[in-house]
Amino acid sequence: MSVAVCYFSGTGNTLWSAKKIAAGLSSAYLVNIGGKDVPNEIVADAAVILFPAYAYGVPTIVRKLIKQTRFTCTYTAILTTYGSKPGGALAEAARLYRRAQGRRPNYMAGIPAQENFLPLFGAVDPKKEPSRRAMQAETTQQALDAIDKYETRKVYRFRPFSSLVSGLFRFARPLLPRFYKVSAERCTGCGICEQVCPVGAAELKDGKAVFNKKCEICMACLNRCPKNAVKFWRLKFDTPRYFHPEEAAEKTGQ
Repeated sequence: MSVAVCYFSGTGNTLWSAKKIAAGLSSAYLVNIGGKDVPNEIVADAAVILFPAYAYGVPTIVRKLIKQTRFTCTYTAILTTYGSKPGGALAEAARLYRRAQGRRPNYMAGIPAQENFLPLFGAVDPKKEPSRRAMQAETTQQALDAIDKYETRKVYRFRPFSSLVSGLFRFARPLLPRFYKVSAERCTGCGICEQVCPVGAAELKDGKAVFNKKCEICMACLNRCPKNAVKFWRLKFDTPRYFHPEEAAEKTGQ
């Protein structure tokens, strides 16, 4: 069967799971939701949508994909990676998909991964990271096995608290780029932040990085900057950054 594996990833967690699932399914191919050539229609036997949970909800760029792209397939799986808790991210995705596509997704599941929102949770504990990666590997394999067998799994879609938190985050998101700070001493104008930004929110002006209101707060720029020249909110410039260790080769782009 042909399978379109559509993913959005800022720090490599979701990318890692997407690659594992694509590699384990016959005739599967990757679609980068953050890329410039996302099709208006995805025609395949099955589709898999993977994204990180943002404030218990679905990232704006993924919401747009579900609403604007036609999924012409007989089977759809939606998976969310998460650090602390997924909240109602899957419930929100299920509602969006049913409204836009006229049917429910067939399979839904959460994949625990390393918490990577450094401005809130701080640097990753290297002692705990291996166990978290093992959990991600195990649950990714479970999802892969289920998708390969066309299994079904639904979620409880009524999650009012998560809907409130997610809605507030979406409302505030255009205002959040003001919390970015760029070190004039550290920034070399290499342009990596501009290259890896999935929505064109990071750009160079006069050789220095600036951020606009299209920002998804995915932290790709912050974590992939080779000089740690970008900080956000209370994060310090010297705080160790995070990128999925097995996706290190992807640090300068996807």
